[in-house]
Amino acid sequence: MQVDTQTSHVSKTMLWTGYVLSALPVLMLLFSGAIKAVNAASVVEGFARFGYPDNVAFGIGIVELISTVLYVIPQTSVLGAILLTGYLGGATATHVRVGEPFIFPILLGMLVWGGLFLREPRLRALLPLRD
Repeated sequence: MQVDTQTSHVSKTMLWTGYVLSALPVLMLLFSGAIKAVNAASVVEGFARFGYPDNVAFGIGIVELISTVLYVIPQTSVLGAILLTGYLGGATATHVRVGEPFIFPILLGMLVWGGLFLREPRLRALLPLRD
């Protein structure tokens, strides 16, 4: 299916709401990825509590940062959202496995897709909401 994004109309309100909704998870994921990449003490503690060796934190942080950067770039935002969905699914599974509340990664994923839906006409064409 081909979508003509040149003629797709996005209201300024919808676009800015999408940017704000997208900015919230982006800021959180960039911070989270950065502290994993530098292997902060709190990350080492958290990984031990979750049953992961601390030597995987760097790689997980890099994956999180790359996925988030791809999400921020308009041309690769859908790919970034798909990668972040997988990442947040793993975070959800980790929290479920250790018996902790798991709503936060799910809400973060909803913000990722909700923000993208509002700012990306190709996604709205692919997943149209019915009246």
